Amino acid sequence: MPDPMFAQTALVLQGGGALGAYQAGVYEAFAAHDLEPDWFSGISIGAINAAIMAGNEPRRRVARLQEFWEGVTSNFFMPAPHRIAELRSVFNSQIAGLITVYGAQGFFQPRFPPAISYPQGSREALSIYDSSPLRDTLLKLVDFDRINARKSRISLGAVGVQTGNFIYFDNAERTIGPEHVMASAAIPPGLPPIEIDGELYWDGGLVSNTPLTQVLDRGPDRDTLIFQVDLFGARGPVPRDLFEAEERRKDIVFSSRTRLVTDTFRKTYAQCRAIQKLYGLLTPEQQQNPGVQALRALGGDSMHKVAIVHLIYRRKPYESQAKDYEFSRSSMRDHWRAGFEDAAVTLANPRWDDPAPDTDGIRVFDLTRDQEGPD
Repeated sequence: MPDPMFAQTALVLQGGGALGAYQAGVYEAFAAHDLEPDWFSGISIGAINAAIMAGNEPRRRVARLQEFWEGVTSNFFMPAPHRIAELRSVFNSQIAGLITVYGAQGFFQPRFPPAISYPQGSREALSIYDSSPLRDTLLKLVDFDRINARKSRISLGAVGVQTGNFIYFDNAERTIGPEHVMASAAIPPGLPPIEIDGELYWDGGLVSNTPLTQVLDRGPDRDTLIFQVDLFGARGPVPRDLFEAEERRKDIVFSSRTRLVTDTFRKTYAQCRAIQKLYGLLTPEQQQNPGVQALRALGGDSMHKVAIVHLIYRRKPYESQAKDYEFSRSSMRDHWRAGFEDAAVTLANPRWDDPAPDTDGIRVFDLTRDQEGPD
């Protein structure tokens, strides 16, 4: 059911490869609480999850997510050792190595002949893997007619290969097909760029790994509740070797954009609200002044309340820099379970329904840390 305190609810899904099962677990908890978002916004694996959610009736979404994640992961040759972190770390590294060799079924497969054997300038020369299996998977699991009937809003972030410009493929503005989802998830040089209307596109995570901007720029014309589901946490220990340095680099690069967008929006929104309040204190004659009118226009429609609720996957001790391409069935289930549990904790304590301070209009929560503010 929608939150009665807000006119719309948005689910914002960050990129993060194999970690994306965490987002599926979050949605399962939402479904258990009858919380159905009106708007799905995603990048990379978040775009795939968003398409599966928006492209199915609410009662079928969890099953479709399970079908996807069971399909792209594998048990390989042995179950994961759960009791000893060191053994689990070795297991995960071996699985990640197998993924780099064999790919992930229903998602991507090694290009054969390899990219280096193709002539320079050909599409096949641009990626290590072939992502055509993903197209078949999307056509099987996603009802694009439902997406384009706008039963829910969906926004998918990508970046132009030639322009370097970030773009959102939004069903409020265009027809969405599997190619738009694939473009948002086309991380180079692993996956090939996707052509749409004569232009090539790569994974939007190259510019911003969080699609929060689209919702904040387009959404707060009414009271809006946003659940931002991140797969990389900003905080972490000082690395001890090159492998840990690479993992820490990924965490910082792919999480920092969320903090930047949230902090910038909070400051801008507070300024806009101040402008609107100041305008209301002026006399009718003063309000008609062209300079005052121009200043009011800068304030926009900022008198609606916005709540951003962070759900952030936090790494396990046995995980490494390969955690985003370690597609084992055991890790997928661990990630899914973590998402479900974090969302259940968050939904049990809906502090965003408390009245926001009149001076702010926007509140940010991370309730799994039992404190207000992002990770």
